[in-house]
Amino acid sequence: MPEQLWITALLNKYFAGVANAILNAVHLPSRYPQAPIPNQLAMELLVFVILILTFILVRSSLSVDNPRPLQHTFEMIDSFVADQAHEVIGHGYEGYTGYLCTLGIFILTCNMIGLIPGFESPTAIPSVPLGCALVTWFYYHLHGIRHNGFGYIKHFLGPVWWLAPLMFVIEIASHLARILSLTVRLFANMFAGDMVTLVFFSLVPIGIPVIFMLLHTGVSFIQTYIFVLLATVYIGEAVAHEH
Repeated sequence: MPEQLWITALLNKYFAGVANAILNAVHLPSRYPQAPIPNQLAMELLVFVILILTFILVRSSLSVDNPRPLQHTFEMIDSFVADQAHEVIGHGYEGYTGYLCTLGIFILTCNMIGLIPGFESPTAIPSVPLGCALVTWFYYHLHGIRHNGFGYIKHFLGPVWWLAPLMFVIEIASHLARILSLTVRLFANMFAGDMVTLVFFSLVPIGIPVIFMLLHTGVSFIQTYIFVLLATVYIGEAVAHEH
């Protein structure tokens, strides 16, 4: 039986039957039928609920004349991501700002929630960064096809026709490596941050851990920025028109 956070134990207590039914329906039975919901999924669900409630709160209190601090915060995030997308993607960047903002806010919240006692960062588990990487990978390829049609294949063939077969293999490998790169970078940094903070909390519970909590916060923001920046670059490359 894996170790469970309190929120995971609570979800498994009330929803284990539903989770097992879903897993059995897709022929992926849980190794632990008493606890089919793992910690990372429980934390992702918590982040999802927090963000939905936050978005509802912001939406219900939108004001042009008297914007609240939370509205200012999300407007700053949107402006920052939009400016970066404009520089990297260029014309038509507005269509991707929503996805990039949502991606960044989700990853940052997942990174930061591990600072709360009793919780852990779901991004410190490989499957969560892998999920974000796969969604981003499919997202930019789909938009590349939507913008360029069959001409999108030219992105994989290189500048000269006689090198096209070799370049195609190299480009395919390169694009697949992006999934690994995005996953490992985010997972490794958040896992290390969680472990360092946990170790110093257990050794010196007062004072010193604050330094590592601040370090964890810095790493969380930096890794979120890098992930969103790379996603923006990949989208920009995919939707660029060949001349």
